[in-house]
Parts: sequence; C-alpha cells; structure tokens
Amino acid sequence: MSGLRLTRAYRVSAGHRLANPAFSEAENARLYGPCYRQHGHNYRIEVTLAGRPDPETGMAADLGALDAAVRRVILERVDHHDLSSTVPALEGVITTGENLARAFWEWLEPALPPGSLARVAVIETDNNAFEYRGETAR
Repeated sequence: MSGLRLTRAYRVSAGHRLANPAFSEAENARLYGPCYRQHGHNYRIEVTLAGRPDPETGMAADLGALDAAVRRVILERVDHHDLSSTVPALEGVITTGENLARAFWEWLEPALPPGSLARVAVIETDNNAFEYRGETAR
C-alpha cells in the first residue's frame, strides 16, 4: 500500500539480559558490556501503518483496532516481563533492540490488514532506536 503513513507510539517497561548461549560468560561480558547484566528499559514502541484515507471517514487506519492489536499481541506479552526468560515467544532470541523490532513485526503483521504494516521501531534509550520494515525493505 502507498499513500499516507500513520505512526502510533506505545510504552512498555521490561527487563532483559543480552547473552548468546553459544558464548562463554567472559565472551558475553566482553561483547555486550553492561547489557550482559540483568537490567531494564522503559521502551517506546512505534508502529507505522501505510494506506490511503477512506473517502467516507477520512482515516487511513482504525486506531481503535490498531491499539487493540498492539495491546493483545505485543504489550500484554512483554510489559513488566523479563524478555530474556519469561516471554515464551522470545525463547531462544537474543533480546537486542534489532531482534525485538523484528519479533514485534512478526507478531503484529498477521493481526493487521494485509500489507498495512510499514514499520515497527523499538526505542530503547535516548541514544538507541531500532526499526524493522519487513524482509523486502532495504
């Protein structure tokens, strides 16, 4: 879809620890630094939809339906959880911002109108933001 883009922002608080089980404790500590220790973030998640405004409503997306989908498939699963150990859908995933953006896309895309999801961004800190636009994006 083309035309207009609409972005909604959501907030979640969650903990995690960056570690690759294939690496030793020393390798993980060297690679991930302080993020190897258990810590948490107040994440901002941005979801961007693309579409054309409906001629009758003037809206390109149903915000209520978007909010409900995001709440059901992302927020309820991760808010106030340890992303590294208590979210079954993230089992085996190194919970970097890059991997979280991709996972959230994969969870959300089937819950939205086909072709409408344009971007999922995970803002981890004031300095770190990660976005995913699907496999076909450059």
